[in-house]
Amino acid sequence: MDTENNKKFLRAKKRVEVLKKYYIHLAIFITVIITTSIIKGVYGVREEIIYGGFDTFTIWIWWGIAVAFHTFKVFGSRIFLSKDWEDQKIKDYMDEK
Repeated sequence: MDTENNKKFLRAKKRVEVLKKYYIHLAIFITVIITTSIIKGVYGVREEIIYGGFDTFTIWIWWGIAVAFHTFKVFGSRIFLSKDWEDQKIKDYMDEK
């Protein structure tokens, strides 16, 4: 029984590490998008010199695609609020005090 709990713990720990990396990636993406938007608003066309010719829109699109793939890798088909997700949330709320 102890071995089973240890395996569950290790799976849960690995899942938390994957989620942590995803949320860090997402936070960096959002920060860069906001920063590049501000730079674009303040400096306009001159930002291309700062980013070596990369337009803000190009950064948004390519990095956004990368984040979308990362999201699908982490959450898989559960991303679209499936029935399993609903059942789990109901159970979570019922378990709250």
